[in-house]
Amino acid sequence: MNESPRRKELTRLAAQLFVQEGFDRTTVRMLAQEMGIKSGSLFHHFKDKQEILAAVIEEGTHNALVIARRSIEQCPAEPEARLRAMARAHLETLFADRNAHVVALFEWRRLDPAASAHLSHLRDAYEALWVEVIDGALQAGLIHGDRFLVSRFILGALNWTVRWYDPNGSRTPDDLADELVGMIMAR
Repeated sequence: MNESPRRKELTRLAAQLFVQEGFDRTTVRMLAQEMGIKSGSLFHHFKDKQEILAAVIEEGTHNALVIARRSIEQCPAEPEARLRAMARAHLETLFADRNAHVVALFEWRRLDPAASAHLSHLRDAYEALWVEVIDGALQAGLIHGDRFLVSRFILGALNWTVRWYDPNGSRTPDDLADELVGMIMAR
């Protein structure tokens, strides 16, 4: 990842535009205008629009992985606490960097095969954390079911909050994490 502040800012603006317009409908001219630069100057920072998409997804996925790892390291080792910490971390990531995550969720399929292969290690590492936490909860008898399906249902529910959650509403991300964990735990 290129860590230059200017490139990070351009990536953030591109994420916003990709969310508003969709990747396919976003043109290089639109990106340059949103970024306040000339179209040709865009290529000083990125090779093409595909590289911009990859940068948006890479940054968002990397941030999600960092937040999740930090949350797991800082929480008690009990399976329920780890499950709650991962749910909270996922929500924190979605709400703190919403545009990058919406792009990752809905535009991943637009990545070219090389970019998808390059970025899959980040996605796989993130999902591996979830599998570890879910396995712990399954082994402790806190939840039941097929690990693959449980992980897909949990991540699907958490990811869908970008569509309906109002950060200015009465419920906090902690409330959402608590509610999710409460719903899935075996009684």
